[in-house]
Amino acid sequence: MTGSTTANTAVTDLDTAGLAAIGATVPVPTYDRSQVTTGIVHFGVGGFHRAHQAMYLDRLMNSGEALDWGICGVGVLPHDKRMKDVMDAQDCLYTLVLKDADGTWEPRVIGSIVEYLFAPDDPDAVVEKMADPATRIVSLTVTEGGYNFNQITGEFDAENPDVVADLVPGALPRTTFGLVVEALIRRRERGVPPFTVMSCDNIQGNGHVAHKMFTSFARLRDAEFADWMEANVRFPNSMVDRITPVTTDDDRAEIENRFGIRDAWPVVCEPFTQWVLEESFTPQGDAPARPPYEDAGVQVVQDVEPYELMKLRNLNASHQGLCYFGYLAGYRLVHDVCQDPLFADFLLAYMSREAAPTLAPVPGVDMDVYQHEAVRRFSNAQVRDTVARLCAESSDRIPKWLVPVIVENLRDGGEIRRSAAIVASWARYAEAVDEQGEPITVVDRLRDSLVAVARTQQDDPLAFLRNRELFGDLIDDERFVEAYLWALDSLHTRGSRATLEALAGR
Repeated sequence: MTGSTTANTAVTDLDTAGLAAIGATVPVPTYDRSQVTTGIVHFGVGGFHRAHQAMYLDRLMNSGEALDWGICGVGVLPHDKRMKDVMDAQDCLYTLVLKDADGTWEPRVIGSIVEYLFAPDDPDAVVEKMADPATRIVSLTVTEGGYNFNQITGEFDAENPDVVADLVPGALPRTTFGLVVEALIRRRERGVPPFTVMSCDNIQGNGHVAHKMFTSFARLRDAEFADWMEANVRFPNSMVDRITPVTTDDDRAEIENRFGIRDAWPVVCEPFTQWVLEESFTPQGDAPARPPYEDAGVQVVQDVEPYELMKLRNLNASHQGLCYFGYLAGYRLVHDVCQDPLFADFLLAYMSREAAPTLAPVPGVDMDVYQHEAVRRFSNAQVRDTVARLCAESSDRIPKWLVPVIVENLRDGGEIRRSAAIVASWARYAEAVDEQGEPITVVDRLRDSLVAVARTQQDDPLAFLRNRELFGDLIDDERFVEAYLWALDSLHTRGSRATLEALAGR
């Protein structure tokens, strides 16, 4: 620990030695971290994991529970070395700051991560940590790309060079799949129950996806072992929600200035948080199979899907509803878009009149309250989420979040005008130039083909919609095509604001 001063307060480096000084003004762990033992190994220690799963465990530990469920973080990719260096320097401590809409910042030091291993330095150490009987859950926030599936077929990519290398007999594992499967093999050989593999990524059916990809890798290595995995390893589904923007240098400086904490990698996020988790964990003999998550506010349920569809079709699809229209209109920050009544009303109308009719009742949720809260969350100026972030990787988002809403409403005779307009706004955005004539940097795995096709739609307005891999058979539905063509023409001739005004009947 080192002490220095700014204009406002003494500054203390964040580490174990500095906790006493920091704790005079900021909440710090009330539990003895030296008594915390590892029960969870987590791949992908980024901002979201630290704002979400690690925070829930810290809550439990502060209440005197779950001290045998400490987290060992694991980095697999080269850029994870930076996190390793920060975790080592700070004894795995970090500051979590909730940014309230009224400008209040609520800091808290989180202590539930107690170890961090960088797999490229010592793969065997990572495998042995997972093979340890004390480890009962291996969790993941590795993003959709970390599951190594073909975006078109949904099948495991067996030709990935790192996967091929991991399948060479005797190879040191370099992928998450190789590391996890090797650990499960060792546990089986030693008579230790297998751990639960718990995906916490923002993917529909994330447990099903994890199950398919990990067992697919195992089958390439040993078919008999893959059968054992199928029968014995649980992969619970979950729904996770908390807006967590990338930490900036301004965040670091402000945390140091406001709270006197010098933290190399704090996390900032919105106050809202939700975690819905399927009750499906691998039995661990006499030991508990999971922490008492419900004591920390996690919703542990038998079926995650109703909550998942509620979020994907309301909140996530609304992100797509605001980002293209907003960017074309000149907005660059999400809160500026949603503080504009025209855009807020459009999102609420989409959610209430197009998304909600496709959803079954969700236990304990008032849908109207949920929808209005979503817009309030987007409007939080303190979070400073960017419109460009929401516009990225649209080809992975629109087909999964919005197209199912359209398909169900077309089948049932429901409204589709706003959904069609959102698809048209993506097509217009993909032309890679905004309404002021400024270039747009389109970020998407299909960027080159999308932009090339979008730039032909002035002459061929259905060009973008003909991609059946993205839109299925929507181009064959006359009602949808009519609504889509109207919106695209309006965007070209009148612009985004006038298009939304027309949709609202203004």
